[in-house]
Amino acid sequence: MAIFTHICAGTNDTAKARAFYDAALGALGINNLGSFGENAYLYGVQAPEFLITKPANGQPATVGNGGTIGFAAPTRAAVHAFHAAGLANGGTDEGQPGPRSFTPTAYAAYLRDPDGNKLCAYCFAAE
Repeated sequence: MAIFTHICAGTNDTAKARAFYDAALGALGINNLGSFGENAYLYGVQAPEFLITKPANGQPATVGNGGTIGFAAPTRAAVHAFHAAGLANGGTDEGQPGPRSFTPTAYAAYLRDPDGNKLCAYCFAAE
């Protein structure tokens, strides 16, 4: 089982980033799987695993702003456990555990680690 659900990289210029990633990742057999909303693109071999996007907070993309490391959670209870453990060990809340609109079964929580890196845990299993 993979430990990641996806990796996300921030960009200030979606068109330039898309041209770069289409070429660089295309050379590795990784495809642009299409847009994800207005300012994001999905990449993967058969399913999305990497995204480029403008930061959701409206601030400029920097090394770390707009970036999220997504970890796979086997259950919704594990999403809650991830969030609680992170908060208990110096993390800060970036999104309470709960359903997400990406797919009918998406359930996630977001944190920032003590250094400010944004992390999330996603479960895609039905309740």
